[in-house]
Amino acid sequence: MRADRLVATLLLMQARGRVTAAELATELEVSVATARRDLEALSAAGIPVYPQPGRHGGWSLVGGARTDLSGLSAAEAQALFLLVGPAAAVSDEAKAALRKLLRALPAPFRTDAQAAASATLIDPAAWGSLDRHRPSGVGPLQDAVVRQRRIRFTYQGAPRTADPWGLVDKDDVWYLIAGTDRGQRTFRLDRMSSVTVTDEQFERPADFDLDTAWEQVVTTVEQKRARTWATLLIEERFVWVLRGHFGRHCEVVAVASDGRARVRVGAPTPLDIARTLSGWGAAVEVQDPPTVRAELARIGIELAALYKSMHGTADERSPDYTAS
Repeated sequence: MRADRLVATLLLMQARGRVTAAELATELEVSVATARRDLEALSAAGIPVYPQPGRHGGWSLVGGARTDLSGLSAAEAQALFLLVGPAAAVSDEAKAALRKLLRALPAPFRTDAQAAASATLIDPAAWGSLDRHRPSGVGPLQDAVVRQRRIRFTYQGAPRTADPWGLVDKDDVWYLIAGTDRGQRTFRLDRMSSVTVTDEQFERPADFDLDTAWEQVVTTVEQKRARTWATLLIEERFVWVLRGHFGRHCEVVAVASDGRARVRVGAPTPLDIARTLSGWGAAVEVQDPPTVRAELARIGIELAALYKSMHGTADERSPDYTAS
């Protein structure tokens, strides 16, 4: 995970004082380009990491070599945890790194650092095919979550006021979970405009947990989206590809001795499932329901009729290059 590398990079620089991208790449077993991007990410996040050109140059951590994080300012620690925190949701190694970082921080910084780490959640499973981009308002909203400042914004044409409790990055589509006068609500950032962070302080509910809250949102949405489930057989080695198509709606039921896995997949309609599976051909065998099998058969007949006709026409029009 990138978060692990960022932490390792920072600690390595504290131990050595100065490193080159090539040295870092060798140490962390990544490419030089990846090492350079990680160094630039730390610098862009506000960590005091700077390049020094020249024959004996490299990247240095301003303040000298240290083996702990006590040299970081409160703002720098918060910036680092905003980077590392989201990855901890999907990586046990990042969680362990996060705990070590917290223990290494001076006590006055720990509360804000912990808040920054839990301000954003990553959910890598997409809901449909979407144009991916990072909304410009992510940074100010992350700051509002950490500092517990009320926000005002326009949402789909209506003015709103909310207490930002946490942000979720779902496959590069961002959501805000917030408290409103109507209770907890979820907002898509690309549908928010005119966002203003006020000076009004709010208290986040003591029992609020971002992971739990988002899981409840996902469960509600998924129940509405997946109204049809199909059981199919596929070689186990291809299950990961199938998961890429169906995301959370892909469950392995069992694996047989012949290497084929019985898998359940879900989508709003039988046609949606059939359209996704039709490209697999005979590599996937749908066992049930009959509605999905019927849709696959219909698609197969349509394709066979279309391309049989086109193939015959092509043969008639193709020049004979073997003729002398």
